[in-house]
Amino acid sequence: MKVTKFLTGLLFAASMFGSDSTAQDTKKADDKPRTETREEKPIPVKVQVVYVEFDGDKKIRSLPYTAMISVDHGPEWAKLRVGTRIPLFAGGQNGMQYVDVGTNIDCRAHKLPDANFDVQLSFERSWIDGDVLLPFSSATQQLAGPSLSEFKEPVIRQFKAELNLVLRDGQTVESTVGTDPVTGRVSKIDVTFAVIK
Repeated sequence: MKVTKFLTGLLFAASMFGSDSTAQDTKKADDKPRTETREEKPIPVKVQVVYVEFDGDKKIRSLPYTAMISVDHGPEWAKLRVGTRIPLFAGGQNGMQYVDVGTNIDCRAHKLPDANFDVQLSFERSWIDGDVLLPFSSATQQLAGPSLSEFKEPVIRQFKAELNLVLRDGQTVESTVGTDPVTGRVSKIDVTFAVIK
C-alpha cells in the first residue's frame, strides 16, 4: 500500500514537472522574434527613350526606343542595339572599311525607399552626315604652298549621354540637351518611366 502511494505521488510529481517544462519551452519559443525571409519579386517596368533633333525651331527627327526591364534583378543591364554597318572607302590598300553607326542603349533601375526609382541609362547615337565640305591639301599643293581646296565627304557624327535619374511611376523628363558645335543642331533626350501592372 505504501509502495502504491509512493508510486502515485512520484507519477504526479513527474507529470507536474514535465508540463511545467513544456510550458517553459513553449514560452521560450514564443519569446524568440520571428524573422521571415521574404524574397521580393522583380518589378517589371518600361523605359522609353526618345531622341529628338532640332535645326533651329524645326524638328528634323524624333527616334523612340523602348526597353522592358526588371527592377532590382541583379546588376545586369538591359541592352538595346539598333544600327547598320556602313562601308567607307579608306583609299590605298585598305580599300573599304565598315563602320558601325546607329543607337546603343544600356539601362537598369533600382527601387528607392521613397517609392521612386533610380534609373541608370547610357545612350549613344552615331550617324552618317553626307556631303560635308572638308579642307583638302594634296602633296603637290603642299610643295607649292599652303593653299587648300575643299571636297565633299561623309562624316560620322555622335551624341553620347550617361544619365542617372530619379523617376516615379508614369513620369517623363527632358533629361539631356546638347548643341552640335559644327552644325548648331540641338539634340535632346526624353525619358519616360512606367511600372507594368
